[in-house]
Amino acid sequence: MPIKAVQQIMLGTVTANEAQARDTLAAIRKAGYGGIELNGFMIRPTGFMVRMMTKMAGMPVGRGGRLDWAALVKEAGLSVVSVHEDLGTIRRETSTVIEEAGKFGTKYIVVTGMYRFDYSDKAAVSGLARDLNEAGKELRQSGIALLYHNHNCELRKVSKGMTAYELLQKETDPEYVNFEFDSYWPTEAGADALSLMRQLGERMKLYHINDRGTRLTGPSMTPLLKSDSMELGYGNMNLEALTDQALAAGVEAIILESHKNWVEKSPIKSLQLSAEFLKSIGKNHQNNE
Repeated sequence: MPIKAVQQIMLGTVTANEAQARDTLAAIRKAGYGGIELNGFMIRPTGFMVRMMTKMAGMPVGRGGRLDWAALVKEAGLSVVSVHEDLGTIRRETSTVIEEAGKFGTKYIVVTGMYRFDYSDKAAVSGLARDLNEAGKELRQSGIALLYHNHNCELRKVSKGMTAYELLQKETDPEYVNFEFDSYWPTEAGADALSLMRQLGERMKLYHINDRGTRLTGPSMTPLLKSDSMELGYGNMNLEALTDQALAAGVEAIILESHKNWVEKSPIKSLQLSAEFLKSIGKNHQNNE
């Protein structure tokens, strides 16, 4: 069975200091998770603009970059399934990124998409594929694997019959570049997440899971409701089919990332609720074997 992990972006508000981070990681372990996925901009001190941008998106990173995450994670009995980094940092500071992966005992570095980038420009996306191949080749020499994490921008069309995501799959070399698939964002974009997972096949090494729905109750002003992130099993996504496909692909970790909109505004309570769904997936898989 893959490791069940939590994405660090959920934890910015509950890791303000060492004591709070220690309690939070202990709660994650107690809920049944075995791992955590870290972010480069959260394990190092970050600038004011980064903190403001993530806060405006509803996902404050906090000031946990001052903490010794390697020691805290080890003390909690968690493993680091991967570290998210931006491509620019990977290209400029390759040796530092490799050293960082070694410190945390992970073999995966994940590119989390491009900012101020035109995913509808075919030439630009092809250039991105070349850059990913080059970065992946450099990391591979040190035993580190490079993965690309999708959002919804990659579903933009670069031609009448092809999305940017399809072009990235086509033009990246599986020896150097593979994928961490996030099923929430394609669903948000109106795409068939299950079909995309099947297209990736065994190139999907890690799986980001979330659910999508609404907490609103009572009569609605109009027949339209806004959907948002939800705890697993509380929204409308077909998570059973998605996790079955992830297991069939042999993913090494299933990583929870419910961004904002947490039940009772608590990321801890949110991940505890989602843990119940993940436990049931494990039991169902064992029963089907």
